[in-house]
Amino acid sequence: MEKRKELVVSAIENGTVIDHIPADKVFQVIKILGLETIDKPVYFGTNLESKKYGTKGIIKITDKFFEAEEINKIALVAPTATLIEIKDFEVISKKSVEIPECIEHIVKCANPNCITNKEHDVPTKFVVLKGKDGHVKLHCHYCEKNTTEDKLEFI
Repeated sequence: MEKRKELVVSAIENGTVIDHIPADKVFQVIKILGLETIDKPVYFGTNLESKKYGTKGIIKITDKFFEAEEINKIALVAPTATLIEIKDFEVISKKSVEIPECIEHIVKCANPNCITNKEHDVPTKFVVLKGKDGHVKLHCHYCEKNTTEDKLEFI
């Protein structure tokens, strides 16, 4: 008898597949998108084999399509991710996420003395700095301090 070598996961009728997530970032993506609290099926896998990246993660969310702000969150955490939108079991779009040049409202400044942490009506605003090593830093518009990837705190 031949052994099965793969796990079969149901196709989704409508929703989004987030593919090519770095394997160590899958749970962070789930958390920043609040997927643990939605009432629709969410499938995920981590440490899956990837020809391009060695290992990867994937998340399938039924009946969920992402807004620009959510896509920016994904891009900051998983810049290699691909979003695949599904309608009636057919792929209607497939695109790689892109790290934006500027982000607002989605990340807290790491500087406790920044005005955005002292005044609740001042929204955060950052210029995104991309290093040659692929790492991202956020440069605060107000206090001019940098927030590194490991210090990202999503609002």
